[in-house]
Amino acid sequence: MSTFAKRERLLLADLLETVGPDAETLCEGWRTRDLAAHVIVRERRPDAAGGTLIKQLAPRLEKVMAEYTAKPYEELVQLIRTGPPRFSPFQLKQVDEAANIVEFYVHTEDVRRAQPDWSPRELDSVFQDALWSRLERTARLLGRGVPTGLVLRRPDGQTAVVRRGAPVVTVTGEPSELLLFALGRQNAAKVELDGDADAIDRLHESRQLGI
Repeated sequence: MSTFAKRERLLLADLLETVGPDAETLCEGWRTRDLAAHVIVRERRPDAAGGTLIKQLAPRLEKVMAEYTAKPYEELVQLIRTGPPRFSPFQLKQVDEAANIVEFYVHTEDVRRAQPDWSPRELDSVFQDALWSRLERTARLLGRGVPTGLVLRRPDGQTAVVRRGAPVVTVTGEPSELLLFALGRQNAAKVELDGDADAIDRLHESRQLGI
């Protein structure tokens, strides 16, 4: 049975193939070639991928990323499409779903929403619930540095507290949009913000959302 992670992986690969290696993305400083290399290094090169979080590994990550961005773009797209190597833990369905639903959804939107003709996707409720479940578990981590109190709210009223404090900004939207907001894509997320005007401005200007 196909999984959400598998579906989003294939959507990302198809999109990268369509827009080509030099298209804009929402990831500052990255074109599509860079984003593709990042995805591949993350699941194929654990010896380097930790450099996104561990300062001591950053030089190795930079070196390995450069090696992959130098490869033919068609090869990068195919590596994403075919998935991780045979003995990778990402080959396990449970691991793939846990680790990659958010990764592939967000990076697909990083490419889609950077294009001038993009339009919102219609996502089914089961997928929205899956994204919400992951967002609830990581909300406090994603917002640990934000300058205001922050609450995420679904249209049905379910909430996740990102950071306690005053003044409080409440961000309302579908889980898919709230996830993009919480991962630092504030300007691309289709959400509504309620609260003190100055606090909303500070939140929009903050670069502390996300990992």
